[in-house]
Amino acid sequence: MTRLVLLGGGHAHALVLHAFRNFVSKNLDVVLVSEGPRHTYSGMVPGVIAGHYTVSDAQIDLAHLARSAGASFVLDRVERIDTASKRVILTGGSPLEYDVASINVGSTPAGVPERATPVKPFDELFVRWRTLVASTKKPPRIAMVGAGAGGVELAMAMKYALNLGTIGGTVELFTDRFAFAPGFAARLRRALERLSIPLHVGTAPGTGFDAVFWATGASAAPMLRASALKTDARGFVIVDASLRSVSHPDVFAAGDAASFVGADVPKSGVYAVRQGPVLAHNLKRAVRGMAMLNYRPRPKSLALISCGRRYAIASRGNWSAEGAWAWWWKDWIDRRWIARFR
Repeated sequence: MTRLVLLGGGHAHALVLHAFRNFVSKNLDVVLVSEGPRHTYSGMVPGVIAGHYTVSDAQIDLAHLARSAGASFVLDRVERIDTASKRVILTGGSPLEYDVASINVGSTPAGVPERATPVKPFDELFVRWRTLVASTKKPPRIAMVGAGAGGVELAMAMKYALNLGTIGGTVELFTDRFAFAPGFAARLRRALERLSIPLHVGTAPGTGFDAVFWATGASAAPMLRASALKTDARGFVIVDASLRSVSHPDVFAAGDAASFVGADVPKSGVYAVRQGPVLAHNLKRAVRGMAMLNYRPRPKSLALISCGRRYAIASRGNWSAEGAWAWWWKDWIDRRWIARFR
């Protein structure tokens, strides 16, 4: 029997399990290992904060998903991969032997200070947000550090939710740079201004904030460096175009965990979703000893940035537009994506 071990229940592995529903046989043992019982779809997280969705609307039951694919589910934390003996070392359980392994463990924001709350893991973000809103007796003053798409969306979602509440509050956005195409950047700045969210470029938040949320660039999971896989300077697994480790061809990586040879692929859920089908095909091919397919990242991708209320900005390359229609478009895409796993 061949054993395939999937480490992490991220976007790409959710698609792998969906694709494996009619593939797993008595000769193939598939195991999914995850620290948490649910996967949160990142595209719907700002909507949860804004109050448009419940937490459960944005989550996938990983144990159910695994069972539907004929796979086993292990709720545990991965310490490292012992690549020499082809075993996955777990915190709580016995080591898992593998023939082929795949990594989709995501990332966390880099450089988070002690007083700040990272926006990932999302379950901890939801708990911190609920606690903040429920416990405050005065308008809270909130700082969001990091103004990529995720940080901007979350800042607007938080301000929108505070505006709906009885107490109110302020949100300020801090970043080293505001790196968007000119037209898109102008639309985002106007959206922030409509919500009275100050944008501070090149300035760090000072004291006096009731909460600081951290949404800076991605930091690699420690288990990647600990696994003797070849990694880049930041600790992400270096993979070729087939999503295969360049140092260990029996190990694959996708999503934020992967760093591509000769290509700068953003650490974004959009790209993890697009890698999922290629990863699924290649894992099927790997267990059957077949040649690999290549993942080709698109040079331009569609971005749909929600603006707190049911209003969004769409952008692709140098084109951008905005309106309520863009939010409903994003809502349709997000709900359709998560519905396939229910």
